[in-house]
Amino acid sequence: MRAHLFLPALLSLAACRPADIVCPTTPSPLPKAATFPRMSTLPDPFTYLDGTSRVKTKEEWYKCRQPEILKFLQEYQYGYYPDHSAETVTATRSGNSVSISVSAGGKTGSFKATINLPSGASSMAPAPVVISIGGMDNAAYLRQGISVVTFDYTTVSPDSNGKYGAFWALYNGRDIGVLTAWAWGFHRVLDALILTAPEIDSTKVGVTGCSRLGKAALAAGLFDTRITLTMPMSSGIQGLGPYRYTSLSGQGETLENSKSGAGWWSNSGLGTFVNKAEQLPFDAHTIAAAIAPRALVMDQGQSDPYVNSKGTAIVVYPAAQLVYKWLGVPDMIALGIRSGGHCDNSGYTNILPYVLKQFKGAATTRNYNDLSPWTAMTTAYPWSSQIPAAS
Repeated sequence: MRAHLFLPALLSLAACRPADIVCPTTPSPLPKAATFPRMSTLPDPFTYLDGTSRVKTKEEWYKCRQPEILKFLQEYQYGYYPDHSAETVTATRSGNSVSISVSAGGKTGSFKATINLPSGASSMAPAPVVISIGGMDNAAYLRQGISVVTFDYTTVSPDSNGKYGAFWALYNGRDIGVLTAWAWGFHRVLDALILTAPEIDSTKVGVTGCSRLGKAALAAGLFDTRITLTMPMSSGIQGLGPYRYTSLSGQGETLENSKSGAGWWSNSGLGTFVNKAEQLPFDAHTIAAAIAPRALVMDQGQSDPYVNSKGTAIVVYPAAQLVYKWLGVPDMIALGIRSGGHCDNSGYTNILPYVLKQFKGAATTRNYNDLSPWTAMTTAYPWSSQIPAAS
């Protein structure tokens, strides 16, 4: 099976947009870290990398700005996603176990996934699916008719500089972060489910993980348009924690200490912004906005000492929400704040009503725009007064 519908599909959105839109020229090569001006507030997501042009219409966002964001996020954080059109994916299933094999360039990488089906799921009544790494509240989702598929992310890539596992069997030597390698694992699992699991509805797909694995789930949702719901839990820096405004809560997770502690999560490009975080041409809200119009729900615990939950809630979420609202999909972004701590399993029941809304159209009385006990920090995104006119 040829992999499909990933980053090139996002870039090909241009083909179905008005032909008279001319995109501003993205600098080539992309600018180096030192050339960007320092910006203490969140960068304007509507301003192109040339620093002068600005998005005018929704059609222009999808044709021009979204592809530019995806390009520089790969350059400056994730590393360039492999050409999946050159990959061949095969899968075999035995009961609930799926063996996955991916070949490219004469090399092969293999790993396994485990399928957990809810009662009643069949080829005639396929169930939505959440692909999860690192563990979640499977039972709560299965009770609601949602499949849960898991895989051992360490068999795709270790959480280290070690270049072994299925991903590196194919792509060793490339400047790609481990978060992107794990994202690739999510995508290959979805390929395998399409091949072997007719009981699963591959048009209703969520991806999730917590902490560093939440960062990986975010990357998975970013780089594959088949992911209909991205569910990063307590994801912090390199996830949905802000690179700016790092001292609002928690231990003060920063670009510097995350690169020092786990430099392998991202590519070498992000390292060039160490001690220059305010020169990044993006922040976490930019990553969130690039997922639109597909659904994104964030989970954050108030009692989380490890990630800047308050920063995500009062800076990143409302800034990204402005883009979703402008694009006409305000209900496709959500935030669930809870009282618990880091990677508390209650996070999964915290966001479950929103998941059911997206997958099954179930009504919920929960307000997933409620930032309580905090309040939006509007000074962090001054461009909110300059949102392009509705198109």
